[in-house]
Amino acid sequence: MIADSEAIAIVGLGYVGLPLAVEFGKLRTVVGFDIDTSRIAELQSGKDATLEVDPDELRAAGKLRFSSCLKDIAGCRVFIVTVPTPVDSANRPDLGALIAATETVGRVMPNGAIVVYESTVYPGATEEVCVPVLERVSGKKFNVDFFCGYSPERINPGDKEHRLPTIKKVTSGSTPETANAVDQLYRQIVSAGTYKASSIKVAEAAKVIENTQRDLNIALMNELSLIFRKLDIDTLEVLQAAGTKWNFLPFRPGLVGGHCIGVDPYYLTHKAEQVGYHPQVILAGRRINDHMAGHVADEVIKLMLRKNLPVLNSKVLVLGLSFKENCPDVRNTKVVDIVRTLQSYKLQVSVFDPWIDVTEAEQEHGLLCLSEMPAPGQYAAVVLAVSHHQFVALGAAGIRALGQPGAVLFDVKGVFPAGLADGRL
Repeated sequence: MIADSEAIAIVGLGYVGLPLAVEFGKLRTVVGFDIDTSRIAELQSGKDATLEVDPDELRAAGKLRFSSCLKDIAGCRVFIVTVPTPVDSANRPDLGALIAATETVGRVMPNGAIVVYESTVYPGATEEVCVPVLERVSGKKFNVDFFCGYSPERINPGDKEHRLPTIKKVTSGSTPETANAVDQLYRQIVSAGTYKASSIKVAEAAKVIENTQRDLNIALMNELSLIFRKLDIDTLEVLQAAGTKWNFLPFRPGLVGGHCIGVDPYYLTHKAEQVGYHPQVILAGRRINDHMAGHVADEVIKLMLRKNLPVLNSKVLVLGLSFKENCPDVRNTKVVDIVRTLQSYKLQVSVFDPWIDVTEAEQEHGLLCLSEMPAPGQYAAVVLAVSHHQFVALGAAGIRALGQPGAVLFDVKGVFPAGLADGRL
């Protein structure tokens, strides 16, 4: 068991780590650790740029303190690692941050330590990649001097309804005793309850298939959208009709970006190929979803040509850059691919998103991002890429007003009823 008096270190304070640190920090001593000193300073000032935790929640976590100093987590016995696990430019798992965080933990963990991972990995990674690093750095023996657990994160950025305490938590441990201890620890903060998996590998696999399943369902909707486009049928009207059946799943076509749905399937396919199986359905879905941003840009160009609007050097406005609505997260956003494709046609593309940090977005993606809503009447085409509530409130007429008379309006998310936009998925 993990005594209430024992301190917990949360390693990594992004979208996953910070809410976790706050919930535990309401009940017990927690050190929120991150190597980003500017992030630590921001949190110490009572602010969270990710908008996942508001100032009142930060203040309510009275037993939580933040640090970037390694010595401050040396007194902890439980370490929960929540660093990003992206893919590289070739869509291969990038475990660099995970390995670095594991080395950090290995330098300070005492005998009897429990190291729990929440970062998304492929089945087997905790024991095949992380455990050897912990043994090498610490000089300790796995399941003798230290133990491991895996409890996959289920954070949904920007979702104020489904929060950490209200989402059932999968837990696991490297020994039966560790599994029980980890499960009981999370039960302290998760009112929705926990599900204790039979092994760490099962818990790892459960995480990657959660998002792989969503990715494939969206891919099916996107492929249907491509087919129905050629048949001159409105996809969303078809889905509305089909949705009257009790067991029809309510997925919609769209861009698939972010740090989960568009990334996790590659972790599973990577491991599958390591053991000699070449996935077909999963990778086919990934290809379809990765194609959709270019498809949107191509449709905008076709609509401009049909309206006899000049393409070369015309101005286009893209509304929204984050990977989902009402969220500032621009990681792996597919809106960038829309912009790049439009730019390849020699269009002048501007982006406006009231949720993002403009300087950060420009540095990360090299795009021209406007700091405020542009004046009306400037653009030959307007692409509503992300359905932030500010854009929805404008209505189709308000968004059209940003364009020149007769400008194209493309509604990527299908926010408005059929006929109010010139095109949608």
